Amino acid sequence: MIKVTVIRDNNQIKSFELSGHADSGPYGYDLVCAGVSSVSFGAVNAVLKLTDINLAIEQGNEGGYLHVTIPDSVDTELMEKVQLLFEGMIVSLETIERDYNQFITIQSK
Repeated sequence: MIKVTVIRDNNQIKSFELSGHADSGPYGYDLVCAGVSSVSFGAVNAVLKLTDINLAIEQGNEGGYLHVTIPDSVDTELMEKVQLLFEGMIVSLETIERDYNQFITIQSK
Protein backbone atom coordinates (compact mmCIF):
# COMPACT_ATOMS: atom_id res chain seq x y z
CA MET A 1 0.00 0.00 0.00
CA ILE A 2 1.13 3.55 -0.74
CA LYS A 3 0.94 5.78 2.32
CA VAL A 4 0.84 9.54 1.80
CA THR A 5 1.46 11.74 4.82
CA VAL A 6 1.05 15.51 4.52
CA ILE A 7 2.53 17.66 7.29
CA ARG A 8 0.77 20.99 7.72
CA ASP A 9 1.34 24.03 9.91
CA ASN A 10 -1.38 26.70 10.06
CA ASN A 11 -3.12 24.79 7.23
CA GLN A 12 -0.07 25.18 4.96
CA ILE A 13 1.76 22.18 3.55
CA LYS A 14 5.25 22.06 5.07
CA SER A 15 6.26 18.62 3.80
CA PHE A 16 4.86 15.39 2.46
CA GLU A 17 5.98 11.79 2.28
CA LEU A 18 4.97 8.93 0.01
CA SER A 19 6.07 5.44 1.01
CA GLY A 20 5.32 1.90 0.00
CA HIS A 21 4.12 0.20 -3.16
CA ALA A 22 0.57 -0.15 -4.45
CA ASP A 23 1.04 -3.71 -5.74
CA SER A 24 -2.15 -3.27 -7.77
CA GLY A 25 -0.62 -5.04 -10.74
CA PRO A 26 2.57 -6.66 -12.01
CA TYR A 27 5.75 -4.57 -12.09
CA GLY A 28 5.53 -2.20 -15.03
CA TYR A 29 1.73 -2.51 -15.19
CA ASP A 30 0.78 -1.09 -11.79
CA LEU A 31 -1.60 1.72 -12.76
CA VAL A 32 -2.04 3.05 -9.22
CA CYS A 33 1.73 3.31 -8.77
CA ALA A 34 2.08 4.98 -12.17
CA GLY A 35 -0.68 7.47 -11.39
CA VAL A 36 0.68 8.37 -7.95
CA SER A 37 4.22 8.71 -9.32
CA SER A 38 3.09 10.90 -12.21
CA VAL A 39 1.03 13.19 -10.00
CA SER A 40 3.65 13.59 -7.27
CA PHE A 41 6.73 13.96 -9.49
CA GLY A 42 4.80 16.25 -11.82
CA ALA A 43 3.91 18.54 -8.91
CA VAL A 44 7.48 18.55 -7.57
CA ASN A 45 8.86 19.31 -11.04
CA ALA A 46 6.30 22.10 -11.51
CA VAL A 47 7.33 23.72 -8.23
CA LEU A 48 11.03 23.45 -9.12
CA LYS A 49 10.56 24.92 -12.59
CA LEU A 50 7.94 27.58 -11.88
CA THR A 51 9.22 28.92 -8.56
CA ASP A 52 12.97 28.22 -8.58
CA ILE A 53 12.71 27.15 -4.93
CA ASN A 54 15.26 24.65 -3.64
CA LEU A 55 13.04 21.93 -2.15
CA ALA A 56 14.61 19.35 0.16
CA ILE A 57 13.96 16.06 -1.65
CA GLU A 58 14.75 12.52 -0.46
CA GLN A 59 14.08 9.47 -2.63
CA GLY A 60 14.49 5.76 -2.11
CA ASN A 61 16.99 3.94 -4.33
CA GLU A 62 14.48 1.29 -5.35
CA GLY A 63 11.48 3.63 -5.58
CA GLY A 64 8.66 3.48 -3.10
CA TYR A 65 9.81 6.52 -1.13
CA LEU A 66 9.62 10.29 -1.66
CA HIS A 67 9.92 12.96 1.01
CA VAL A 68 9.69 16.65 0.10
CA THR A 69 10.13 19.59 2.46
CA ILE A 70 9.42 23.22 1.60
CA PRO A 71 12.06 25.56 3.09
CA ASP A 72 10.86 28.01 5.74
CA SER A 73 12.58 30.92 4.01
CA VAL A 74 10.17 31.12 1.05
CA ASP A 75 8.57 34.55 0.64
CA THR A 76 4.78 34.91 0.79
CA GLU A 77 4.14 35.31 -2.94
CA LEU A 78 6.17 32.24 -3.90
CA MET A 79 4.71 30.24 -1.01
CA GLU A 80 1.21 30.86 -2.38
CA LYS A 81 2.28 29.34 -5.71
CA VAL A 82 3.92 26.37 -4.02
CA GLN A 83 0.84 25.76 -1.88
CA LEU A 84 -1.48 25.91 -4.90
CA LEU A 85 0.64 23.42 -6.86
CA PHE A 86 0.95 20.99 -3.95
CA GLU A 87 -2.74 21.33 -3.00
CA GLY A 88 -3.52 20.41 -6.62
CA MET A 89 -1.32 17.34 -6.15
CA ILE A 90 -3.26 16.38 -3.02
CA VAL A 91 -6.59 16.73 -4.87
CA SER A 92 -5.31 14.42 -7.61
CA LEU A 93 -4.03 11.88 -5.08
CA GLU A 94 -7.38 12.00 -3.26
CA THR A 95 -9.10 11.23 -6.57
CA ILE A 96 -6.91 8.15 -6.95
CA GLU A 97 -7.59 7.20 -3.33
CA ARG A 98 -11.35 7.48 -3.84
CA ASP A 99 -11.30 4.80 -6.54
CA TYR A 100 -8.37 2.69 -5.30
CA ASN A 101 -8.44 3.00 -1.50
CA GLN A 102 -7.21 -0.56 -1.07
CA PHE A 103 -3.89 0.58 -2.60
CA ILE A 104 -3.39 4.15 -1.30
CA THR A 105 -4.17 6.04 1.89
CA ILE A 106 -3.70 9.75 2.62
CA GLN A 107 -3.43 11.41 6.01
CA SER A 108 -2.66 14.94 7.17
CA LYS A 109 -0.85 15.80 10.37
